[in-house]
Parts: sequence; C-alpha cells; structure tokens
Amino acid sequence: MTPESPRGRLLVTDDEVSIAAILFTTFQFLGFDVVTAGTGKEALRAAAAAAPDVVLLDVMLPDFDGFEVYRRLRAADITAPVMFLSARQSTDDKVHGLTLGGDDYVAKPFDVKELVARVEVLLRRGAQPAPAGARVQVGRLELDRASREAWKDGTPVRLSATEFDLLCHLMTHPGKAVSKAEILSAVWGHDFHGDFGVVETYVYYLRRKLGPDLIRTVRNFGYQVCA
Repeated sequence: MTPESPRGRLLVTDDEVSIAAILFTTFQFLGFDVVTAGTGKEALRAAAAAAPDVVLLDVMLPDFDGFEVYRRLRAADITAPVMFLSARQSTDDKVHGLTLGGDDYVAKPFDVKELVARVEVLLRRGAQPAPAGARVQVGRLELDRASREAWKDGTPVRLSATEFDLLCHLMTHPGKAVSKAEILSAVWGHDFHGDFGVVETYVYYLRRKLGPDLIRTVRNFGYQVCA
C-alpha cells in the first residue's frame, strides 16, 4: 500500500496519549491516513481540514465531551461516520451516543483487532454505491437508499449509518421474517467479530426512534417490519 493510495482517512480524537499513539501506529501500519486530535476544538479543526472518512471520538475530552463534538460536526455538515470510544460502559451512555446518530460505540479497554474490523465495516458501508430503485416504502415507513434518508408517516427520522442499514435490510424483505444471522452478515459483514446481541441492541435503538410497533420480534429467530 502506497502513501498515495491510503485505505481511508481516520481522525482519532483521544486525550490519552498512549491510546492515541496505539491507534495512530496501528492504522498507519495498515495503510490508513491518520490524523490525531487531543481536544474537542482540535477535532473540529482537524475534521474541517482533513475531511476524514471515519472519526474515532473519545467521549471524555478536556474541553467538551464527545457528544458535543458530534453535534458540532453534524452542524458543520461533516457527515463522516463517528465511532465513540469511552471508558463509560453504562447502557445509558451507549444509548445516548447512538441515539444522537453515532454509528458505533466501543467501550475501553477495547480489542484493537475488533476496533479495526468495526472501522472497516464503516468504510465499506460508505463506499457502497446507491442501488437501483433507491426508494423503498413499507407501510408507514419510507427510505431512500441514495440519499440515506428515512421517514415515518412522512416525517424525517434521523438514523445513524448502522440503524439505516438495518432498517433498509428489513424493509427490502417485506413480509419476511429475517433471521438475526442474516442481519448480522448483511449489516455488519461476514468478518464482524460480534454476536446476535449487537442486532438486538440496534433493533432497540430503532424502536426508540420509530416506535415499538413497527418492528416485530419473531421469537427465537429474528425480526420483521410491520406494514
């Protein structure tokens, strides 16, 4: 891999020097172009200048937290997928980060190999071309695979990239119960080192945004979008 053709550009924001150094070294060795920041203000400046493909964003920063950095990134029309990194492991923090629109949330200490795999999933997702027949509608739900927008009863619903891909997979199989194994493979990829728990978690996030009645649980199997 040559410097002229990096696998992707990452912005790593973490005020822990040792963690930032590990991530910088790991991803640079793997052929990524890596930019680092140690504060929220530095992250915003770096994101505007570097146009990253993925942002790794620590939640606890010395000036303002990662959630506020995320809000400011989106307000500045910086749409790169954001993966939150945090020593906070509570479910409430994960839900808060992901319902803001974040694309992933990884608790510290993390396994570097798994982190790399998750970043590659986000990169592949962003590189996928829009399919033909981009508009999909099932009952009260509608989405556009080209613009990656979603609506419920005609009202826009803001979804993270992972939430959108999960909903899209369910909606492109109308009337069908989709297994958790199929969802895991289609949304997270064959090489994702996770289990069905991540599918259940993201269905929970979708239900918080869409309401509890539009995604039906098929016991001991998977899920189905309700018309």
